[in-house]
Amino acid sequence: MTLTRRETLGALAATAVSVTPARAAAPSPRVRTIPGPVIGSRDHGVLSFKGVRYGADTQPVRFQPPRPPAPWTRPVEALDYGHASPQSGGEAKQSEDCLFLNVWTPGLDAGRRPVMVYIHGGAYSTGSGSSPLYDGSRLAARGDVVVVTLNHRLNLFGYAYLARLDAGFPHSGNAGQLDLIQALQWVRSNIAAFGGDPGRVMLFGQSGGGAKIATLMATPSAAGLFHRAATMSGQQVTASGPLNATRRTRAWLEAAGVAPDRVRDLLDLPAEVLLEAARATDPVLGYGSLYFGPVVDHQTLFRHPFYPDAPPRSAGLPMIIGNTREETLAFLGGDPANAGLTWETLPARMSPDVMRIDVAPEIVIAEYRRLYPDWSPDQVLIGASTAGRSWRAAVIEAEARAVQGAPAWVYQMDFPGTLENGRSGAFHTVDIPLAFDNVDAVGSRVAGPGAHAVAAGLSDAFIAFARSGDPNHAGLPAWTPYGLPGRETMVFDVETRLETDPRGDERRFFANVPYIQPGT
Repeated sequence: MTLTRRETLGALAATAVSVTPARAAAPSPRVRTIPGPVIGSRDHGVLSFKGVRYGADTQPVRFQPPRPPAPWTRPVEALDYGHASPQSGGEAKQSEDCLFLNVWTPGLDAGRRPVMVYIHGGAYSTGSGSSPLYDGSRLAARGDVVVVTLNHRLNLFGYAYLARLDAGFPHSGNAGQLDLIQALQWVRSNIAAFGGDPGRVMLFGQSGGGAKIATLMATPSAAGLFHRAATMSGQQVTASGPLNATRRTRAWLEAAGVAPDRVRDLLDLPAEVLLEAARATDPVLGYGSLYFGPVVDHQTLFRHPFYPDAPPRSAGLPMIIGNTREETLAFLGGDPANAGLTWETLPARMSPDVMRIDVAPEIVIAEYRRLYPDWSPDQVLIGASTAGRSWRAAVIEAEARAVQGAPAWVYQMDFPGTLENGRSGAFHTVDIPLAFDNVDAVGSRVAGPGAHAVAAGLSDAFIAFARSGDPNHAGLPAWTPYGLPGRETMVFDVETRLETDPRGDERRFFANVPYIQPGT
């Protein structure tokens, strides 16, 4: 068959196209950490490294300080989250081999980007750094920052205090805090390889995460490992004293069937048995399961975090302190016991396990009915329990910083989320997806008009804070640090604004009631 010149040229062109190699996919990112090399992945322009080991398996050293990981030479894939600490509830992938962290970065160049390390909540007992709400890719891209989340030992594995029963476990009451310190040491030594600046490390954390940060601010061995701190609905005024912590340990041992003089038998019991025994009623509080949290042990922690004053060693550390307007809606808003509350039944619901302070409920109700005559009994329950047990510690810390001459920037989140039962309000955890700019992520209960704008305002404030130690940016009104007597507070909402002494009447009322951190 004879081809025309045009047909010949067309055939040659088709052949050329068919043999042209496709553009090679970008190679997977690799970083050589001090322990060994890791391989990450690329996702929407951000590099991620998940499940990077920062410590050895903790099971062989239960209740002891963490150990560094054994070095490795062959590259390890860091493509999936690591194990979470053993705990009650449905957290995936639980194991005592849980010292892992995750890194998101815009690039591996020597950009010396600010580093934002998030410490998860869960009241020292539950949680991990693996929630979709904590995915750092959007925050890293938005602010050209490096984001880190992490796992560490929780509950009895991180905070059961054994030292007064067996001197061989002197650091047991703060092992979980020592994990955090080892993670921060890893950041200091390795984060430059991920494009981060080890001299600009910001800690931020919600609920128990914020409390862990407040405790680190008073911990000598954490000095110099971070340079800014932001706590979100998580404060720690007092830690456990050694005697109360030992009372809890004795109750736990009894539930586990272990004699107080045979503490080392705990080393051989399955994690599930230890967790089940921790369900025993707390002998200090008289309600709820056993509380395990940091202990003033004079080994790791030598003073209470914010009592009798703000920790002097952190006076030079810029700080943000935040809370949400209806914190306890998250805990009480779906409780069937609160359905159909009346003024007659309300006092019984404002029990010590709800209010967490020793105050006559009738006096509280009378004051709230005076302040807010149009409120329902349910609104009084949420408002008073929020002010008395949650917001109270934030006020104490902010005032202590102001007296110290190292004031914090304080915020109140008023933008609402929606609970599973449809109730709406600015409940505990509502600011997490806003700070991460993850309002569309799985598990976020923040949506609707204004959500992305509020997320921009808060996340950009945190990014600015990580970069310079000051949260002010062009998208916010001027944010003045918290002082006395002004008590300046940024109220985040559809119309974000700076207020002086918001809810001042509630603050003054509860200032007359002695406060001790719940659980300690």
